Amino acid sequence: MNPLAASAHGGAAVSPANDAPIPIPVRDVLPWAIFIGLILLIAIYFVGAEQGATSIFSGTYIHEFVHDGRHLLGFPCH
Repeated sequence: MNPLAASAHGGAAVSPANDAPIPIPVRDVLPWAIFIGLILLIAIYFVGAEQGATSIFSGTYIHEFVHDGRHLLGFPCH
């Protein structure tokens, strides 16, 4: 017998009384959504705009690190 399907009162299967989804308040999701959005914007910058001539960092290290990803995503490179 499956212990997860049996109740403590005689071994009968227990069905939940309410199958409605639990609402998640927006105030709990909003900070995570903003954080993930900022991370995505930073990633798009480094993949799409960090090209050497207009770069924040000197050299072409970041450009070469994301070079193949740029081509796969369709960003012009050379």
